[in-house]
Amino acid sequence: MSHLTTHVLDASSGTPAAGVGVTLTGAAGQAWSSVTDADGRLGLGPGVLPAGDYELVFATGAYFASRDIDAFYPSVTVTFTVAALPHYHVPLILSPFAYSTYRGS
Repeated sequence: MSHLTTHVLDASSGTPAAGVGVTLTGAAGQAWSSVTDADGRLGLGPGVLPAGDYELVFATGAYFASRDIDAFYPSVTVTFTVAALPHYHVPLILSPFAYSTYRGS
């Protein structure tokens, strides 16, 4: 049983990516959506995530379009498995033409 947070950083500007739309979808098809705060952070989903596979979809194209920047990826999807950890943190570092993600702490 776990809780999920994310943090999006815009490597092209060196700042947190505020206002990025994020959707979390669970194995049973349930979905939660919100946007990153001024610090690029977001807690998403229920207080406890049951074990299983999940998808985080980041609306990166809309984020860059709102800044009048052409981008290659309209969205970034991160698929991951929740097991027994109490908390999962899935950061995203992005630029208009690249991104990186990892299991944070």
